[in-house]
Amino acid sequence: MERLMEKLKEASAYVDAKINHEPVAIAMVLGSGLGDLANEVQQKTIIPYSEIPHFPVSTVQGHAGRLVIGMLSGKRVLVMQGRLHFYEGYSMDTVVFPIQMMRVLGIKELLLTNAAGCVNTAWVPGDLMIISDHIKLVADNPLRGPNPDELGERFFDMGSAYPAELRAVAHASGERLGIPLREGIYQLFTGPSFETPAEVRFARMCGADAVGMSTVPEAIAARHAGMRVLGISCMTNMAAGILDQPLDHLEVLETGERVKHTFGALVKDIVKHWPI
Repeated sequence: MERLMEKLKEASAYVDAKINHEPVAIAMVLGSGLGDLANEVQQKTIIPYSEIPHFPVSTVQGHAGRLVIGMLSGKRVLVMQGRLHFYEGYSMDTVVFPIQMMRVLGIKELLLTNAAGCVNTAWVPGDLMIISDHIKLVADNPLRGPNPDELGERFFDMGSAYPAELRAVAHASGERLGIPLREGIYQLFTGPSFETPAEVRFARMCGADAVGMSTVPEAIAARHAGMRVLGISCMTNMAAGILDQPLDHLEVLETGERVKHTFGALVKDIVKHWPI
């Protein structure tokens, strides 16, 4: 665990030097098809993941694989343009290395976004969902093993992983902009195969409104490290078995493209009104 902290400190020191030690208010992770928001960042510094010591590299189509740091809506942000996934072959602890590095860098606020399969049959592709809670039935955990005490306690509460005050900020932004927002529960599946119709029925029985292959490990690591998390899911497709058609990652990217302006406007307003 000492070696992990060494790696996190080396990675954060590299990023810190690149941005001239300017403090960052909010970190953001952009999911599939949502990465264009990073182009809105002003006075930006761009750092490819491959340049950062010990930093894993994203391999998924639609994920640029770089940090973009600069100003957005009056606040300094660090945007992770493309995330890491368990299905890429990374261990859970590797998946959350960037989140832990952000905390070592001094960041306490985190916005997570993702593309998700819609389980709630009353919703449609293109809907945006504020995550109120999540379900993780996957056995592995990003914090399995020795605990990095410098980051957080061994055992910690997940009862308010997505704080009500940040969800309220998001809903207020939606009302200001006339963007209807859903709120619901996100369930993690590991991928890379999409869920089966039976798994989607099971998720619905569990209370899930959306399913996806990310976000949950990041939220766990962030909560462990004392970060506040807001999660937003873009419903990019109806989950398996709801419609009589096969699932396709291209549909995920196409829906992300269709809603990117609405999504971008929402995030910018949330950042503007984010309580620091």
